[in-house]
Amino acid sequence: MTSPDVPGLAGSPFGENPSFVDLLRKARPDALPPASRQPVGELSVPHGTTVLGLKYADGMLMAGDRRATSGNLIADAKMRKVFPADDYSAIAIAGAAGQAVEIVTLFQLELEHYEKITGDRLSLEGKANRLAQMIRGNLPAAMQGLVVVPLFGGFDERLGEGRIFFYDATGGRWEEDDFQTTGSGGMPAKNSLKKRWRPGLSREEAIRVAVEALMDAAEDDSATGGPDPARGIFPNLVAVTASGAEEVPEQEVEAAVAVVVQQRERP
Repeated sequence: MTSPDVPGLAGSPFGENPSFVDLLRKARPDALPPASRQPVGELSVPHGTTVLGLKYADGMLMAGDRRATSGNLIADAKMRKVFPADDYSAIAIAGAAGQAVEIVTLFQLELEHYEKITGDRLSLEGKANRLAQMIRGNLPAAMQGLVVVPLFGGFDERLGEGRIFFYDATGGRWEEDDFQTTGSGGMPAKNSLKKRWRPGLSREEAIRVAVEALMDAAEDDSATGGPDPARGIFPNLVAVTASGAEEVPEQEVEAAVAVVVQQRERP
């Protein structure tokens, strides 16, 4: 089925351009995330706080706390900040929550659209570059306070290892060789990772190190939410290996939290 009346769709249900964002820009610009040039002023919007990524023996792991804040209030205690981007990559968000979730959704569609048009997946490097372009496109909104600063990573099938990329609000992109954090609790989380991370971590060790870093961040940063076993609130994690991207089951996260708490108990 074709739609010749819609720009970019003629001759194919998906068009010839592998960029889903370009397709939306031509056919439905109103569906793109808003990049308002009007001052935000005193508008208080929910913000996601602390996320991190680290390499381990089998690939790459991303983790995020569950708290979103609006000023000095907790806007959401169960926000998910880490998502599979496609079969072999993941994205973690910090910054203006609504804007960040829209960018994640658009990025996921962008990767899916590219694969359907070309019959092939973008390289991990290509995905990282495409996300940088999308963040750069959000710059007008970022200048008004709606900043989105994600982490991106995945398993590079060509190199046979996990890789982690981080960004600034202008779309600048860099790669880390070991671990990276972002968000309001990024600094204490990074200090924790400096002490606990080492090359060749097992999956179980990597989960425990990530959880402990988020717990350390929660102790120093009021915007970062620690685990709350009584309410069943634990960090959400995504692991990416040669087998693909998968959500780490909550039971594994809960077990890691219990080990960290037990280690911290005074005799």
